[in-house]
Amino acid sequence: MTSKNTICLWYDGTALEAATFYAATFPDSRVGAVHRAPGDYPAGRQGDVLTVEFTVLGIPCLGLNGGPAFRHSEAFSFQVATDDQAETDRLWHAIVGNGGEESACGWCRDKWGLSWQIMPRALTAAISDPDPAAARRAFEAMMGMRRIDIAAIEAARRG
Repeated sequence: MTSKNTICLWYDGTALEAATFYAATFPDSRVGAVHRAPGDYPAGRQGDVLTVEFTVLGIPCLGLNGGPAFRHSEAFSFQVATDDQAETDRLWHAIVGNGGEESACGWCRDKWGLSWQIMPRALTAAISDPDPAAARRAFEAMMGMRRIDIAAIEAARRG
């Protein structure tokens, strides 16, 4: 690891599978070094994958196969800014369609329990519109969505 600050994500034996999925799904993502345990540990045996260095959208991460003691929660998530509906749909469907789960307002959870918000830049612009009424309409439209529909957000923004 060369970064001074790295996000460490805890997995129950599936860090390499998760890292491989993220690298295949998100641009500027890759799997780096895979480190195997030099001895037995509470969640595994000598030779098992202990940690995986990977990058998600340019952010350095370390996947730790620490066992079942800790689970991901919505208190930590990746927020991914998308440029258009096609990119929004592709990422949303990749996560949800790979054993993940939909949530509200652009949020979804991958099959490992990690939360993602797939956030179109158009939504960010709409809910920060200098016209408070336009921002409110866009915000209210978003509140009823799971996957963000950019055309519906823009229509709500226009009134």
